Amino acid sequence: MEMTETEALKRMESYCSTAEHCRAEIVEKLQRMGVNHDAVERIVNRLITERYIDEERFCRAFVNDKYRFAKWGKYKIGKALQQKEIPSSVYRTSLDEVDEEEYLAILRNLLAAKRKSIRAKSEYELKGKLVRFALSRGFEMKDIRCCIDVSDENDYTE
Repeated sequence: MEMTETEALKRMESYCSTAEHCRAEIVEKLQRMGVNHDAVERIVNRLITERYIDEERFCRAFVNDKYRFAKWGKYKIGKALQQKEIPSSVYRTSLDEVDEEEYLAILRNLLAAKRKSIRAKSEYELKGKLVRFALSRGFEMKDIRCCIDVSDENDYTE
């Protein structure tokens, strides 16, 4: 059954009013619904005009959720936003708005929790595992260094 453009628009207005979504998500959803290309463009443009879709607002919400609740680092968040076709100028602004103290506190807590579950023969091995863990979560090395004292890792020769 073919969906009319008006029905698709109403559905997307409802969908966008329940949570933040970006342009790419809406386009993909409309295409899966079988809406033709021209109608997709008209619907998306109308949703943007009526502020159902706002990429900056989406970015702020996405960044906030991912670092506070999923405990992702800025690098991983940036990559996820790139995949959602958000321009880097938009997402960099949102990432720069992250409270640095809160961000580092989240990383410290994450590392402290992980430290309890790591088995290591030396301090050097422990720090290596913690660094790899933090990198896999998308945190940058400069932030990891702030939270782990890596300066003395060269003291071990094991």
